[in-house]
Formats: sequence, C-alpha cells, structure tokens
Amino acid sequence: MYKIMTPGPTQVKENIRLARAEACTNPDLDETFTEFYKETCQLVSRLLCTENETLILGGEGILGLEAACASLTEPGDRVLVLDNGIFGRGFGDFVSMYGGVPRLYTVDGKNPIAPQALEMFLEKDHDYKYATLVHCDTPSGILNDISVLCPLLARYGILTVVDSVSAMFGEEVRVDDAQVDILCGGSQKAVSAPPGLTFVTISDRAKKVMADRKTPIASFYANLRVFEGYYETKWFPYTMPISDIYGLRTAFDNIAMDGGMLTRHAKIGKACRSALQEAGLKLYLESGYSNTVTVFEVPEGITARNILDIMREEHKIMLAGSLEELDGQVIRIGHMGSNANVKDMSETMEALDLTMEKLGVKLNASLKERFCKWVGD
Repeated sequence: MYKIMTPGPTQVKENIRLARAEACTNPDLDETFTEFYKETCQLVSRLLCTENETLILGGEGILGLEAACASLTEPGDRVLVLDNGIFGRGFGDFVSMYGGVPRLYTVDGKNPIAPQALEMFLEKDHDYKYATLVHCDTPSGILNDISVLCPLLARYGILTVVDSVSAMFGEEVRVDDAQVDILCGGSQKAVSAPPGLTFVTISDRAKKVMADRKTPIASFYANLRVFEGYYETKWFPYTMPISDIYGLRTAFDNIAMDGGMLTRHAKIGKACRSALQEAGLKLYLESGYSNTVTVFEVPEGITARNILDIMREEHKIMLAGSLEELDGQVIRIGHMGSNANVKDMSETMEALDLTMEKLGVKLNASLKERFCKWVGD
C-alpha cells in the first residue's frame, strides 16, 4: 500500500471506511435515509457557517462546478471568470457550454487576485450575471481570499460561484460572511472521504435567479433545481449513492469534533514551505500559499518523473505532479485533511531527503530536520 500524500484524493480514516460498509436500505423508498441526508446537509451548512441550503450530489467535485454554471447560465449571459490558475480559467468552458459569454479576468498565476486591481476593473465593467472564482487552485497551490473578493463582487450586484474543493476545512470558510452564492466542495480533499461526491451551498439570491430563468436548464444531472422539494415529497431526483453518503457523514462528524483543524493545517503548511526553502528548493508561488498543498519547482538536471517514481517505488509514498503548463515543472505535496499530521509529513520529508540524495541534488539542509524544527516551534 502507498501512503497517499497527494492534494486529493487523501488518506481515508478507518471509521469512514467502516461507515461505507454499513447495510444499505433503499434510498428511494426509506424515509429514514431522507432524514439522514437532510441532517447531513444541515451539518455541512453549519460547518461552513451558513444558513444556506446544502445539497449533496452523486458525482465527483467537477459535477458541482458544472451544475452551478448550468443552473445559472442562460444563452448570452456575460460571466466574469477570475483566472489566476488552471482550474480558474477552466470555469470558462462550463460557461460557454451552456451558452454564456465568459469574460476572463486573467492575472499573474504566482500571486493571489488583488482586490484593489479587481475593483478598478469592476468600476469600468461590472455588467455580469455572476462571477466564478477558485479558492485554492490546486495545480499551483494559489489561495485567493474569498472573504474579500466575494463581498467586493456582491457590491456590484454580481453573484459568485466559488470552487473551494481543495481549500475548505484546511482554510477558513464562512459562507454567509463572505456572501458566497454557490460554494462547491468535494469529498476527496480535506474532507478526506473517498472520491465520488460533491456538495454545494446555495443562497436565496442564487435560487431566485434560477427560478426566474427564461430558458430551461440544459441538463438534468447537472441541474440544482431538480432537488427542489425533495424533502417535502421524500423523493430524490435520482437514486442517491447511499454508502458514499454514509461515509461522507462520518467524515463531517470527524471534522465537527476536530477543533484544532485549521490551526494544524496552518502549522504544517508553514513548516513544509519553510523546510523546502531552507533546504534550497524553490517554491513555485511568490505569495498566496494555501495550507492544504505545497508546490515546489523541479530542480535542474532531474525530472518530475524521477522524483515521483522514486518516492512511490522505493518509499511507497505518492506525491503529485501537476497539469497543463505546469506538467513536469513542479511537484505537489498534499497536506490536507487526514494528510495534515506530523507523522506522515515527517516521513514524507525524510523520503524526499533520500530521493534528492539519490538523484544527486545537494540540499542545504535536511528537509525532515527543518520540518520537525518548524512544526515543533
């Protein structure tokens, strides 16, 4: 077995695996499951500090992103796509798919989106139905401040769709304070359940826009409105993946009992970044570091594949490369959710020490020693 230290999927705790093995009822007919589903959704809303309704959808995190865009977009709608990363600009594809007109606001991918610059842009051009924004763009690890950016967009009457799949529960998310209209999450990141589920919180503002559409939503599965009235009628739009939801509920119960979650992520994230820098490895970002994933550049003379293969084959630890223009250029260490613990991170740093030594990369210091120093301070 490999130790999965990737930025999702992450390690899954035993109590989550056991919950997924519980006996199944028929989720279409057994009203006790309807109650369980609703209570789980209410728990998610509480954990994300919102009065907004949460829905759990039967599909990986991408489904939530597409469903948000499908449900809001009508042909010809102008949509502002905030782009400082691969997943950020990827929202434009969903907007176009459903007939919208994406306007990419593209900025430096090594730093977070600056509120002041965005406000200057909005002063001149703010006629958008909604804006899309990635909280943590995992391919680079960039963290955007949704607590500032979303209220800024709201002041101009722009709804917000936020992808926080890779940030929530490793970074603070307060949906109502941030005025986020649709927040999207996924089961396999800091939630630390297996992949396969997405969940969204939906504001009353977003619900009204969906209800006032002049054209039907061009999807059934990627359509948030099909869940309307599910609790009153005790009827889901499709058969819910009951075992997956049992596991997800246990994962959220774990989070609810983990009072030091955000502090632990911050401490481990800083220790990881500091150790890499003191050892002489270069972080990809200039600022805006997420506490859920650290991204460093591949040293000259070796390849990303060299590092990943030795870590996996000799040390049984899985790290990740990246995507598109970052493919082959960087290595990603996931320290989110169940991965965010000192023991596993210490072992990962030690394995990286040995891997770099084998590849002939001379480090300025031991990654493991520097990590342990920082995490112990």
